[in-house]
Order: sequence, then C-alpha cells, then structure tokens
Amino acid sequence: MRRAAVLMIAAALLAAAAVVAFANGGDDDPSAAARAAAERFLDGYVEDDGRVVRRDQGGDTVSEGQAYAMLLAVATGDQRRFDLAWTWARDHLRRPDGLLAWHWDDGQVVDGEASADADLDAARALLLAARRFGRPELAEEGRRLGDAVREHEAVGDLVVAGPWARSEAVVNPSYLSPRAFDALGWEGASESTRRFVAALPELPPDWARLEGDAATPTGPPGSDEPPSYGYDAARAPLRLAESCAAEDHRLAARAWPLLRDRDPLPAVLSLDGTPRGPDGSHAVALAGAAGAAEAAGDAAASDDLLDRATDLDEARPSYYGAAWTALARVMLDTDWLGRCG
Repeated sequence: MRRAAVLMIAAALLAAAAVVAFANGGDDDPSAAARAAAERFLDGYVEDDGRVVRRDQGGDTVSEGQAYAMLLAVATGDQRRFDLAWTWARDHLRRPDGLLAWHWDDGQVVDGEASADADLDAARALLLAARRFGRPELAEEGRRLGDAVREHEAVGDLVVAGPWARSEAVVNPSYLSPRAFDALGWEGASESTRRFVAALPELPPDWARLEGDAATPTGPPGSDEPPSYGYDAARAPLRLAESCAAEDHRLAARAWPLLRDRDPLPAVLSLDGTPRGPDGSHAVALAGAAGAAEAAGDAAASDDLLDRATDLDEARPSYYGAAWTALARVMLDTDWLGRCG
C-alpha cells in the first residue's frame, strides 16, 4: 500500500510538471525561445532610462536600437520598457520634422540624419502598443511618425534610406518592411517594395539605387566597394518572410538556394553567393537565412539556423546579433507583432 501511494504521488507530480511545462511553452516551444531571446536583448542592452546601448560598439546609441527595443517590448507585453525606450527616443532623438536622428553618443546627437528603418519600426511599434496597451495616444504618435516617413523618406511610393537619399533614390532593401506598411495602411509602398526587390538579384544587396524603372545594386554610399549581401541585407529575407503576402514569401525564398547547407554561413557574400571578407559568421546572417528557409517551406532548417544564431550570439555577444536573433524568433515563430488575416 505504501509503495502504491508513493507511485501515485510520483505520477501526480509528473503530471503536474507536464502541465506547467505545457503552460510555459516547454523547452522546445518556439514562443518560449522567442521570449527568452527578447528578454535577453532587453535585459542586456536597455538602460534603466530606456536608452539602448551598443555595448560592443563603444557604448553609443542608434535610432534602430530604440525601435528594436520598442518592438520587442510590445511583443512581450512589457509596457514599462516600451514606455522607457520610446520616451528616451522621443526626448533625445526626435527631429523638428518628426523623424528620429539616427546617432547619439556622449550625451548628444552626433549625426542628425534620419534612418528610414528605425522610423518605420518605431511607427509600427507605436501602433501595436496603442492596441496592446489600450492607449490611443500612441497610435497618434505612430501615425505622425509614419506621415513624416512618407513626406521626407520616400520617392513616390518607394521608401528610400533617409531624407539624404531622396535626391539619388538610394535604397537599403533591408529597411523595407511590408508589415510596417500594412500597419500604416500604405498599399502603394508594399507594391513598390515588391517591384523593387523583384528586380534585384536573388541575394539582395545591402544597398541599391532606383534608376528610372531599374533597381541597381551598389556598394555602400560614398564608397567604391562592389555590392554585397552582408550585415544589412541579411535582414531583408526576414522582413519579407514575416509579411502576410505570399508574393513577399516568394521573394524571400529566392535567397535560400544560395544560403542553405553552409556551416559556417559567411557573414558577407557576393551577390552570386561567393564568400567575401572574413570566414566567420554572425548571428544576423544566420537569422536572415532562417527567414529565407521559413519562406521556402524548410521549417526544420529555419529552426536549426535560429538555434545556431542563439548559440553564436551567446558565445560572441553583440548588440546587433542579440537584436536580430530575438526579432527573428518573434517574427517567424510567434504572432506577437500581429496576426495575418
């Protein structure tokens, strides 16, 4: 009888543990991994006043980092840190035209130019936060920021890299966010993005230019370097894979044949897939490949790449790697940034 009672108690404890594991997502639950990655970024790089610090890059702050923290905070329901990150960005980076200055260091803005990816991500985060936290005033802030993007960071319906990029129609394809355009109600921007990206090679470049109706890959602005798929461009497959449109998924999937079966996956590639630069990889390269794999229907490879990104960033921590490992998991494995349909 005593042994039977012990066995019954043990069985009950195991059942209770299983219930708790299920409720918390379990070790293999993608949403649990997404939350852990988001909290790792927020805990590791967001100061108590809301400033996002690039600890591995001299301790400065960029507008994209504030937007990343806003997206991850609203995704995980962390209203306190959302407010901190947005308030810091608004108070320290907002320009007279409503956009965000991109670079702050040593107590002041050191480069007042704006960067369209940060502005779009921040506008999207504000609109999401308005709904999630029941605060309509945030939606007004998001629309105001979106209107500024449309007025100062676009050529027609195509979003360019920033106000400075309008005269030569310089585009960073990884800045183009179909889900941000959906949140802002910009159908024309989504269509222009698809046409532009479709005219680029299967591996999108870090930088490109709109020349008439043609999309021309280029090196970084002001340089003679050849075009490459690198630390910027790796974000493009993720933004396309996150989209609710099948056309965007097909565009993201084009990169997968040139990225799969590479271990290590080089951080920088020529547009034909030839490795360029150092042999080592980076978490953002793995996260971007996960987006391409997911869009191509290879969920197992996507999961493996996200795990590799996590392992690599834990071994060699970086602001950028932590941000995009977390964003990739949230974008690909959860609906925390909004459902499709």
